[in-house]
Amino acid sequence: MHPLLRAAGERRLGLFTAAEAHHAGYGRPEIRSLLRSGRWVRLRRGIYTTAANLARHEREGRRHQIDCLAVLIALDRPTAALSHRTAARLWGLPGRWSQAANIRLIDPAHGRAGQGFSVTRAPLDPAEVSVRGPFRLTTVARTLVDVAREEPLEAAVVAMDAALLTERVTRPQLADGLARARHWRGGPGAARAVELSDGRAESPLETRGRLRIVGAGLPAPELQVEIRAFGRLVGVVDAWFEEAAVAVEFDGRVKYSDPWRNRSPERVLWEEKLREDELRALDIRVVRVVDGDLDGGWPRVEGRLGGLLAVPGPAVRRFTATPRVRGIARAG
Repeated sequence: MHPLLRAAGERRLGLFTAAEAHHAGYGRPEIRSLLRSGRWVRLRRGIYTTAANLARHEREGRRHQIDCLAVLIALDRPTAALSHRTAARLWGLPGRWSQAANIRLIDPAHGRAGQGFSVTRAPLDPAEVSVRGPFRLTTVARTLVDVAREEPLEAAVVAMDAALLTERVTRPQLADGLARARHWRGGPGAARAVELSDGRAESPLETRGRLRIVGAGLPAPELQVEIRAFGRLVGVVDAWFEEAAVAVEFDGRVKYSDPWRNRSPERVLWEEKLREDELRALDIRVVRVVDGDLDGGWPRVEGRLGGLLAVPGPAVRRFTATPRVRGIARAG
């Protein structure tokens, strides 16, 4: 490959344009031959990459990024930015974003729909645009607000909780983004999502469980509460009801299938048992919730939790319960 074309590709994940290829000395017949041979791949009209480059990105899970970048280059609009579900996926926010094949963008000047993409004409302040390498996309705050205006409430809160936990967004940034969009279509839904968000939730399961508890009309629990007794930390519970001294633990499968701190699944299970035994010995009642409980099994969990909360906790407490200011993003 000509050095000019290689240099252009290195700036954009290996993508280059027909104009750049012509400038490097590749004529139309040669380009057609390279495409027919399979050495080059046409991503969009006038946007190419090599087959080897595309295969490498696909192996490394970056096909979505390639497709997004191809659309950005093809549009060639300096005011357009990737947005909504597309931006959420690029930011690494949790959600079922891969189900949305259509690439979304915002442009304050023009709207447009094309094959595999759509551009929404909407206000977009320069401060709401982030540039990450070759990508122009909406900031995390603007992305979250736009997602919350269109997606189900639970999905929006899960994404917000994760962004707050990992410090990809702050509450003031969310508030600013919401103030701008409050009167747009879907603005009230975004406001509800911001109000329900809590950056102390350490997993989507914890977020979904908290929303289930609130939806059942039960008191909102404190999150990430340190239980200490006899001068030492017994454990940190996911959710806590102070008056009833009830702890809720959300057990995602990943805790055992891919435990952090390089522990074995057996070690995690044993430590969880010991910790729960210690909590119960302190007259703390523990409710464990797994993924399946949030669907068909929720009535049983709701009934049990409601019954426990109706009974006050021990009059004499041999422990202290202190909520943490923030959660901890887990790493493997």
